[in-house]
Amino acid sequence: MSLKQGVLCTCLRRAIVGACALPLAALAQQPPEAPAQAQPAAETAPADATQTLDRIIVTAQSREQELQDVPIALQVIDAQIIEDVAAEDLGDLDSFVPGLVVDSQQPTQPNFELRGISTSDFGIGTDPAVGVYVDGVYAGRGGGVLLPFTDVERIEVLKGPQGTLFGRNTAAGAISIITRKPGNEQEARAKLRLGNYGKQYFEAMLNQPVGEDSAFRINGLFNHSDGWINDAVTGEHLNPENNWATRAAFRTRFGDNTTATVSWDHESLDQRAQVTTGIVALPPAPATPTLPIDESAYLDPRKIPTANDAVGSNEFRRFDGVTLIVDHAFEWGGLTSTTSWRDYDAANAAVDEDGTNRLDLYVDSTNTESNTSVYQEFKFNGSSDRLDWVAGASYFREKADQTSEVNTYTDAVDTIVRNLGMAPTPTGTLFGYVDQQLQAFGVPLTLMGHRWNERFTNTADTRAYALFGDVIWHATDRLNLTFGLRYTRDEKDFSWLNTQRTAPTLDATLDQLEAMGFFALAGIPKETFVFDVAFIDPPAMLNKGVLNRTSQSWTDLSPRFVVDYHFNDDTMGYASLAKGYKAGGFNSLQIDSEFDNEDVWNFETGIKQAFPDLRLSYNASAFYYVYDNRQAVRLDMTTAIPRYVVDTSDLEAFGLDFDTRWQVTDGLALDFNASYIDSTYKDYVTPEGVDVSGQPTGIPKWSAAVGIDYLWRMNDAGDLRFTLRHAYRGATRCSDESQSQGTCGISPALDLGESQQLTNARIAWTSAQGHWTWALYGRNLLDNQYINSLGTYGKTVLGTVGARVTEPRTYGVEVGVKF
Repeated sequence: MSLKQGVLCTCLRRAIVGACALPLAALAQQPPEAPAQAQPAAETAPADATQTLDRIIVTAQSREQELQDVPIALQVIDAQIIEDVAAEDLGDLDSFVPGLVVDSQQPTQPNFELRGISTSDFGIGTDPAVGVYVDGVYAGRGGGVLLPFTDVERIEVLKGPQGTLFGRNTAAGAISIITRKPGNEQEARAKLRLGNYGKQYFEAMLNQPVGEDSAFRINGLFNHSDGWINDAVTGEHLNPENNWATRAAFRTRFGDNTTATVSWDHESLDQRAQVTTGIVALPPAPATPTLPIDESAYLDPRKIPTANDAVGSNEFRRFDGVTLIVDHAFEWGGLTSTTSWRDYDAANAAVDEDGTNRLDLYVDSTNTESNTSVYQEFKFNGSSDRLDWVAGASYFREKADQTSEVNTYTDAVDTIVRNLGMAPTPTGTLFGYVDQQLQAFGVPLTLMGHRWNERFTNTADTRAYALFGDVIWHATDRLNLTFGLRYTRDEKDFSWLNTQRTAPTLDATLDQLEAMGFFALAGIPKETFVFDVAFIDPPAMLNKGVLNRTSQSWTDLSPRFVVDYHFNDDTMGYASLAKGYKAGGFNSLQIDSEFDNEDVWNFETGIKQAFPDLRLSYNASAFYYVYDNRQAVRLDMTTAIPRYVVDTSDLEAFGLDFDTRWQVTDGLALDFNASYIDSTYKDYVTPEGVDVSGQPTGIPKWSAAVGIDYLWRMNDAGDLRFTLRHAYRGATRCSDESQSQGTCGISPALDLGESQQLTNARIAWTSAQGHWTWALYGRNLLDNQYINSLGTYGKTVLGTVGARVTEPRTYGVEVGVKF
C-alpha cells in the first residue's frame, strides 16, 4: 500500500468513527441524469405539525431513490437555497458547494472545476471535464452552458467521475439541473428584486391546466444592473448586466401509459464584456513601461481607478433550445425517449487585455461562436424483487464555428516592434519612423491609429454514440451489488484557418504611399509593414491563409462497480470503483495539434447515516483518483510573443467529503458541508521545462459552507424566515508552475490566491395565506473582494498586466406575489 493510500484509509476510518460519535448529519450525494424532488417543509407540513427532517428523493441513478440510499457523493441544492442566496446562475452557488468552482465572469465562456479537475480552454476543439445537464439533456460546452435560472426545482451536483451513468465529459463529475414541470393545479407567481448598483430583476410564472390530462407552464425573467465599476475618465459603467430569458413547457397524457413533455428555452444576453484594471504603473505618454515588468511593484486593483478604451466591447448571446421527453409504461418496465435541439450564437467581443486607455498599449481579444446540437436518448428500465436495471442508447451531434481574434492598433504594434528590436530603422520604431519622414516632407498621411486584427477560424463537427447499462442486484435484504458499463465512441472533424493580419485603413494608406513612390525613396519595401504579431508560432507561419482539416475518433469503455450494505434502516456504507472519460480534441489556436482522450479512475468509500429521533443525518466519504492526460491550452511565456499551446499532465488526489443536516427544533435548521483534497501532479513538465511532478496543482486543501435557517411562525400574522449562509475556500497551494503562470505568490500587493470567504443573508416575511412575501437580502455582507485572475497577454511585449476582481457587497429588497 502506498503512503497516500494508507493516509486515505486512516482518514476514512477517522471520518466514519468521528461522524458516528458526533451529532452530525447528511451529505447529499448522487449523480444527475434524472430529476429529484425535495419540497420545503413550509410548503408540505401543516403549521401545527412537528417538523421532521425532509426525505430527499433523487433520480441520480436513473431510478427514483431516497438520497440516503444512493451510494454516490452528491449534494442537492433546492429552490429554497437558490432563493436564499439570490442566485441567478450556477456561478452564484459554487461557493456553497465545497469542491465546486464556477468561473462565471464571462457567461459565454465559463469554466467548471470539481474536485480539483477542470479544462482550461475556451476553444471548440476541447470539451469540459464537468458535464452540465438540463432535465437529462447534455448542455454541451462553451457559450450554451451557463444560462440564467428559469423555474429551477433543484440542482444535483455529483462529485467524482460519472462515465457510466452520464457518459462523455463527466470525468470530474456532473451537474444536473431539474426544472419544474407543468402541474395539474392553476398557479401564478411573480417576484421583483431591486438593489444597489441599479439592480432590477423581475421574474414571473403561470401554470395553467388544460383539461384533466394537460397543462401549460410559462415563465420569464428580466435582469439588469449598472455594475459596480465605472470608468475613471468617462464615467461609463464598465460591467453592466443585461439579459432576459423565458421558458415554456406543455405536458400531456396519451392514454393511461404515455406522457409527453415539450419545452422551449430562450435567452438573450447583451452587455459589455469583462472589464480589466491595469496594475502596472504607467509613465507619462509617450513613454511605455520598462521591460521586464517588476512584479513586486504591481498595484492593487481594488484601490486604484479603472480606465478602459476597448472599442466595441460587448458580450452577446442568443440561445434557443427545444426538448421533448416521452415516457411510456410497459408491464415489464418503462421507456423514456429524450429528444433535444439546442442552438446559440455568442460573442465575447473586445475584451480588454491591457487595462489601460492608451492606444500605444492597446490590445483586446474577441471570441465568437455559433453552435447547433441535437441529442437523442432511449432509456429502458425495469425492476424485480432482486434486480433494478437501466439500459439504453444515445446519440449526440454538435456543429460549431468559432473565430478567435486579437485586436490592436498600429500604435501598440509599434511598441511591440520597438520592445522586441524588430524594426530595421534608426529609431527602433517602424510606423513611428515613417510618420516622422512623412511629417518632414509635409505628406498629410499617417501610419498610426489604424486598427489591426489577427484571427483564427475553426469549425468542429462532433458525433458521439453510446450504449449503456446499469444493474443493481439486491443480493440480500441488506447487501446490494451494482455493475454499470458504457461504451462511447466520439468522432470529430476539425479545421483551422489562420489568415494574415487585416488592417484595411492601414493598407489603403500604404497603397497611397506606394503610388507616390515613397517606399522607393525611403528604401523600405511595402511588404515590411505586412506581418503578424499574435499568431506567429511555426505552424501558423507556415500555413497563413491555408485551410487545414483533420479527423479523429476515440472509443472508451467506462465501468462502474459498487457495493453498498445497509447495517440497519438508517445506516448504509458503500465502496465504489468508477471510471470517467473525456474525449480527445484539438487546440483551436495551434494548427494540427491533438489531445488524446482523458481517463480517470476513482475509488471511493463512505457512509450515510440518519438519526430520526434527533432529526439529523450525515454523509461522509473518502476518495482517491488518478487522472491521466488532463487536457489544457496554456499560455506559453517562453517565446518573445506569448502563444497558446497544447499542454497535458497527469494528476492524482485523495480527499474527503462531508455533509450534514440537522433540524434542531421545529423552526431552526442547520446544515454544513466540507471538502478536503490533496491534489498533486503525478507526472508533468511545463512548457517552460520545469518538472513539477509531486507538487500541488494549486487546488486549496479545504473548502466548507455552513447554513442557518430559522422559521418563526406567527399564526395569522404570517411567517418570518431568516437565513444566513457562509462559505470558505482555502488559499491556493502555490507551485513552480502556478508562479510561472502568475496565478499565485507573485506580488505582496495582490495576495493572489488568498483564502476567500462569502457571507449571504436573507430575511423574509410571508403572509398567512402565502400570497405575499417581502424580503431583504444581502450578498457578500463582509464586502470581501478578491483578485481572481490576471491578464498577462501583453506582459512581455507591452509591459501591461490587467487584473479582474470579484464582486463587492450587494443588497436589496424583494417583493413576491403568489396565487
